[in-house]
Amino acid sequence: MEDLLKNYENLKARIHELLLQASDPKVLSDMREAKRIGRERSRLEKILRAMEEYKNSVKQVSEADEALASDDSELQELAREELEPARERKGAAEVELKRLLTPRDPNDEKNAIIEIRAGTGGEEAALFVRDIFRMYTRYAESKGFRLEELSSNATGIGGLREAVFMVEGEDAYGTFKYESGVHRVQRVPETEASGRIHTSAITVAVLPEAEEVDIQIDEKEIQVDVFRSSGPGGQSVNTTDSAVRVTHLPTGIVVQCQDERSQLKNKVKALKVLRARILDMERQKQEEELAKTRRDMVSTGDRSAKIRTYNFPQGRVTDHRIGLTLYNLGEIMNGDLDALIRALQVAETEARLRAPQVF
Repeated sequence: MEDLLKNYENLKARIHELLLQASDPKVLSDMREAKRIGRERSRLEKILRAMEEYKNSVKQVSEADEALASDDSELQELAREELEPARERKGAAEVELKRLLTPRDPNDEKNAIIEIRAGTGGEEAALFVRDIFRMYTRYAESKGFRLEELSSNATGIGGLREAVFMVEGEDAYGTFKYESGVHRVQRVPETEASGRIHTSAITVAVLPEAEEVDIQIDEKEIQVDVFRSSGPGGQSVNTTDSAVRVTHLPTGIVVQCQDERSQLKNKVKALKVLRARILDMERQKQEEELAKTRRDMVSTGDRSAKIRTYNFPQGRVTDHRIGLTLYNLGEIMNGDLDALIRALQVAETEARLRAPQVF
């Protein structure tokens, strides 16, 4: 780890260079290049802050050790109180620095498109889709992300059969990608009169947003159908044919959007989801080729795998990929996902370090 800090001054110089580039008129007129420079600068600034935190924590541990070796009993007592917290800060700073310096998925910095769908459990599964959508909304807001709803399908009792939305912001996909998979809930449903505990499941798919330069869709390869929007129970919620269904003929992927009253806006949103799904299909093919060498990686793509159980009677959440169980279900459902996300990030970093040749 000490060797990594030798590049501290080089890192500062590179950040300064990027600041100069960002003010270049040629860069300012090229939105894609300006965005790339901004992302690189942000990433390097995070690494620089992590380096500074690590250096400070190493210094604090060293000073505490020196104080313990002194002849001053009062100084020794103070050092004993400060040493353990300083060691914990050093450990946390080292983990964070390793995470930031580990080669990462280039999609991590992109916006995320999240699709939540009810699985087994009928109305209870739809109610859990609603709850998980609310959980992600609150977590996104707490992190300063912007959330845009793309499509939803409500039930008559307040549940959601599906919710599709985009999370915009720096490292949105890198933050939410661990949520892909089957989420299982164990609780007494709102619709259950006898008080019996039921087990239901929903699926979550997290896709990196594909920009037009990533995935170009030929208008000749899509079929666009328009129809009248409908609400819970099938009743019409619009008097015009504003809902849009887009079918990508080469892959058979179908995307439907009806949330906007404008047909054009619904088509734009549907194409966003379509590009993301095509990009994800290509990424899945690459993942399958690497599957054998990545068996110990934290799953971020297999949406058929059960990844997490939410047990309401016991107030616990268990992430099955890393064997982590937390007993603060209420806080988690209110959007406090930091402990889960951070643990998954650490696990992925450790797995990447064990298998650097894959990346």
